[in-house]
Amino acid sequence: MADREHGADLVNDWGRHETEEERADRKWTELIQEVRVAQTGVQILFGFLLTVVFTPKYGQLEQTDKTIYIVTVVLGAATTGALIGPVSLHRLVSGRRIKPQAVEWASRMTFAGLVLLLATMTSSLVLILRVATHNGAVTWIVTGVVAWYLLCWFGVPLWTRHRHTTR
Repeated sequence: MADREHGADLVNDWGRHETEEERADRKWTELIQEVRVAQTGVQILFGFLLTVVFTPKYGQLEQTDKTIYIVTVVLGAATTGALIGPVSLHRLVSGRRIKPQAVEWASRMTFAGLVLLLATMTSSLVLILRVATHNGAVTWIVTGVVAWYLLCWFGVPLWTRHRHTTR
């Protein structure tokens, strides 16, 4: 990061008046806020998924639905791990003066968590709609919802980044 002097102020390459350490602190705070939003939903979904196997209806599911359920639970566990990972990372490297690197790795874990969340939500929808409707529209409904997730979670952000940044 190159700092340029403008009068008495230092302005970094991102147009902010902050040092590399201040930037890492800001990015860390923003990332943790984002993770909190995703984590809450994931933990509720995962908790719900864990209880399904103990209901009477579970024993009546077709083997395909049981397999989808198991895959969904494993995806939910992986999602939870990826989204809690940044907290553990921060705790284990705190005070080591490597916050910029920690922010980068936490960001990667969060992105992996979002991709895993997409897979978990998709699998959950497939299971619930198969059990609830028993009809061929499930594939089309799930495809539509996944397309919506992709648009909201990745399409709009990437379009915005492309449209409104110069580098």
